[in-house]
Amino acid sequence: MYPLVNIQQKSVAIQFSDYLTSIGINSSTAPAMDDNHNIDGWTVLCQEHDQHRAKVEFEQFISNPNHPRYQASAWQSGHSVNFSGNSGLTEQIKSNFLAQAGVFTISVFMLCWLVFAATFLIFGESLYQLILINQYGDISQTFNQPWRLITPAIFHYSLLHIAFNTMWWWQLGGQIEKRLGLSKIITLFIASALLSNVAQFYISGPNFAGLSGVVYATVGFVWWYGHLNPGKGIGLSTSIIGFMLFWLVLGFTPFMPINVANTAHLVGLLSGIAYAMILSNITPNKNK
Repeated sequence: MYPLVNIQQKSVAIQFSDYLTSIGINSSTAPAMDDNHNIDGWTVLCQEHDQHRAKVEFEQFISNPNHPRYQASAWQSGHSVNFSGNSGLTEQIKSNFLAQAGVFTISVFMLCWLVFAATFLIFGESLYQLILINQYGDISQTFNQPWRLITPAIFHYSLLHIAFNTMWWWQLGGQIEKRLGLSKIITLFIASALLSNVAQFYISGPNFAGLSGVVYATVGFVWWYGHLNPGKGIGLSTSIIGFMLFWLVLGFTPFMPINVANTAHLVGLLSGIAYAMILSNITPNKNK
């Protein structure tokens, strides 16, 4: 590998290197040595044939290092990055949370937690019955009350259930909204919620809920959109993709100790992949 740029802060160098790797530019970091062989910053390295593209990316990065696309690559790689050492921990968490996602992603995130709290602290079974796709396995009720086609996605049965789903929604949905715009994430949310909910209903009946069908749609979308459009700042590490696919397959086996909405997961994943392929084909000049 060849040196690309020297950066004084190790965390900044690692974040930029992680971002380059996430968009398909093989990169690493190494200590930069001065004449006395003391560490004087950190060097970002990449292949010679990637130097021009990487320099262009660095100019964009250095002008706005807190942009969500760089934060996303840091989360995926597992590296924590701190650009504001003088601010309090709470302020840093708030800043990173808001920077990662747009208004729709955060609104859905908050709505899920509001419904969760309202159900278990105030309204109980009555709110659950209002949110189900239907109460008695009769699809006519769903068509008469069409919100039920979507609302199972915002209800969760346990703290672990909602924490897992909203974490991934915040990261992946936020990535889509920030990079591609509000209309794309709204379309993906509505379409995947509707398709996964209806499919799960016809397989297992009305007693299911959770954002996981939509989450798998974001996994499928980010995975394939990033594959079809390298360099757009959207992507998911292979380790995370492997984990999510393993969890999906495990749900179809008898080894899973809990009931899982497997059909919703699978339909969500496929709908996200399909939407990524559609967008990539109808806007080739913008996405290629």
